[in-house]
Amino acid sequence: MDVVVFALFIMILSVIAALVGEWLVHLRALNRIPIRIHVNGTRGKSSVTRLISAGLREAGYSVLGKTTGSDPRILDLQGKDRKIHRLQKASIGEQVRFLRYFGRFRPGAVVLECMAVQPQYQWVTEQLMVKSTHSVITNARLDHLEEMGHRLRDIAMSLSNTIPFNGNLFTAERDKLHIFEAVAKKRNTRVNAVTDQGISHEDMAGFNHIEHPENIALSLAVCESLGVTREQALTGMRKAQPDPGALRVWNLELEGRQFSLVNAFAANDPQSTKTIWTMIKDHPSLEYDNVCVFLNTRSDRISRTSQLLELIIKDIKPDSLFVRGDRMDRFQKPYFSKIDGPVEQFSEAGSAAVFAKKLLSQRGNTLIFGIGNIVGAGFQILDELKTYRVHLS
Repeated sequence: MDVVVFALFIMILSVIAALVGEWLVHLRALNRIPIRIHVNGTRGKSSVTRLISAGLREAGYSVLGKTTGSDPRILDLQGKDRKIHRLQKASIGEQVRFLRYFGRFRPGAVVLECMAVQPQYQWVTEQLMVKSTHSVITNARLDHLEEMGHRLRDIAMSLSNTIPFNGNLFTAERDKLHIFEAVAKKRNTRVNAVTDQGISHEDMAGFNHIEHPENIALSLAVCESLGVTREQALTGMRKAQPDPGALRVWNLELEGRQFSLVNAFAANDPQSTKTIWTMIKDHPSLEYDNVCVFLNTRSDRISRTSQLLELIIKDIKPDSLFVRGDRMDRFQKPYFSKIDGPVEQFSEAGSAAVFAKKLLSQRGNTLIFGIGNIVGAGFQILDELKTYRVHLS
């Protein structure tokens, strides 16, 4: 045999042996985690990950969790947040490393938020990395259109990649439930369709943020399937630290003028934003005379910006609009000109402190509805607004 060919043969064998070794190490880590809950969906993934973790922990489970997105965290065995500091761009390979790390603690359960967006990566994450016992798909809504497709059917099919074989699926999706059911049937997985009809005002009480009834219903269903009582699960969920992007209302004050800020940046698709507005506009804890929309945009999400502006004009109808972002000229005629009140525009490079102060220079008793994207400028502006926050007794 030629020396070069022989060397190549040995090298290929070495690579194969290394890959097999890595796979066996990963399977051993998975075997140390008997319950693996993989949370996917368009909206609510981080919140549901936290709620399930807290509900199981209250019942005595040893639980580790991980949220991803713009502010990724580990939820440790005590339920405390541990911020993940990435030294490089996020990659789905991160899930493998954390599963191996979690396996060292031999927890009773791990709850992971899916970090993949593209359909093929969602499949790889579930079928090769997580191999979940319990899959959660919160909902299927129009978002990440560039990666998952421009139709709800395409998005639902993409999300269905995280449905396991021979497992359990929990979902609050209604319109595209039939797609999930068809995929689950082929994979011999049981479907648990959940609604929020059984969630009462008493169930919603006690949270230190505004939680969505569907998130609570979905999390309760998962916990109850694992032997946790409804009371135990709700008690734990109320103790859970909310996600940094959770829906909150801040009371702000500047020079005697008072404002209510609704942080709805986590819902950056139109359908979810509309749902939150419907829920919040008549909320008994809010009294206001004027509505101001604060829209934080991304220059690489032009279609999303258009959709949100359409929603603002047709459904919210604010008294004023503050927009932060670049390349705004294209929106002047079709959208900005249709706002009855003033429209303030700020570039992405502008000062967050100046923006925050200008936002609070309006008339008092204004409800500021913050929507769009929280990454980057959104976090910076919220940090500035936080300095004007007051805690009412």
